[in-house]
Amino acid sequence: MIPLREKIGYALGDAASGGITWKIMSVAFPLFFTNVFGLTFADAAALMLLARMFDVITDPLMGSIADRTQSRWGTYRPWLIFGAIPFGVVFALLLYTPELGMTGKRVWAYGFYLLMMVCYTMVNVPYGSLLNVMTEDGDERNQFSAFRMVGAYAMGFVTLLTFAMVQKWAGGSDQHQYAVVGAVFGLIAMLMTLACGLLTKERHKPVRAEKFTFKQYGDLFRNKPWVYMTLVAVCTNFFNGFRYAVVGYMFTYCLDGDVTVGRFIINYTAFMAFGEVTCMVFGAVSPWFTRKVGSKRMAFVWSSIICCICSVVFFFIPMDPAYIWWMVAVSMLTSVGAGLYSPLLWSMYADVADYATETYGSSSTGLIFSSGTMAQKFGGAISASLIAFLLGVAGLVLETDILTGDTVVTITDEQSVRTMVWALFSLFPAFIASIMALLAYKFPLKK
Repeated sequence: MIPLREKIGYALGDAASGGITWKIMSVAFPLFFTNVFGLTFADAAALMLLARMFDVITDPLMGSIADRTQSRWGTYRPWLIFGAIPFGVVFALLLYTPELGMTGKRVWAYGFYLLMMVCYTMVNVPYGSLLNVMTEDGDERNQFSAFRMVGAYAMGFVTLLTFAMVQKWAGGSDQHQYAVVGAVFGLIAMLMTLACGLLTKERHKPVRAEKFTFKQYGDLFRNKPWVYMTLVAVCTNFFNGFRYAVVGYMFTYCLDGDVTVGRFIINYTAFMAFGEVTCMVFGAVSPWFTRKVGSKRMAFVWSSIICCICSVVFFFIPMDPAYIWWMVAVSMLTSVGAGLYSPLLWSMYADVADYATETYGSSSTGLIFSSGTMAQKFGGAISASLIAFLLGVAGLVLETDILTGDTVVTITDEQSVRTMVWALFSLFPAFIASIMALLAYKFPLKK
């Protein structure tokens, strides 16, 4: 029986990448790059798209490299152990605003964002692949996946709830506050990633494809379960990407800033923290829910339907701070579905990796899990780019003052911008969730 400390150790890996770095990148980066760092919407959208084109190359490459790694620490663990420091340092530098001209700032943002994606890939692809060599038991994989999601959402809750506190503690300008946030959370992410690598154990050696061959890539596209799983993964991250990337704009332009309820102040990070708690609870419930409905596939279908219905309901809540608790409640109900399907995603990828080994004769675990990481980054960044583009179309214009370097916000059509922001948080994710449910229903593996 695998000890509890190892499951907790495994959870620390996604607490670092999913609960800290990716959460901040999803929630705070869109607003940071445009309203604090000083990029235009066009710059921010182009940055996200360029990074995704870059990931198309780096993620599969990292998967192939990880599959062929042989060391005293194992196949996948050394990437966590030795990748932890650059992972935390680069994240901290990405949230630093240098005293440079517009061209220099663009170079800084593009350079460190791409480098962050490399570091994220370097630790997260091996981390996902690690699940397949820790245990071959399907129920234990579900448990590890549940621990992983609980770790990610628990840390996500802490991150979002304390984000504003760290900013207030740092004081000074917005640029200084974000720099301190990057340093603090970058250090924590580094230590958690290192702990994950040291506390976990690889019990099974993958069936190696010792020589690199493009046949592995061809096999992927002939692997029907992989095709469906990757499309589902893209949808889950589109769903989350729209909600997390637009919530800062929702509070700024629809609710006129932070909402005060008695002594309690709800800002955009605190608002999403409620959902993180819900996801954490229902991520832990996911293995039980899966047994009740009979399969991972149907559990994914029902959780997607929950996300779809609740997202549509949110659109009809009045755009008024007086209804903030209604917004919180419906957002939490939406997170019930997200919490239920999140552990299933990686457990189902492990099933796809097993299917690939049985069908094609050699392990492509890292390559297959890299597609899940790529889907995560692709969905999050494309949704952020679409948000930037659609808000610009709706009438939100950001420009940089040539003399001061400050960001100047101009709204040409206030009602159009408000409606677009509201729809991006609700109707757009609902549409994606409906596609996700259909794809999950058609998933070929019936485990």
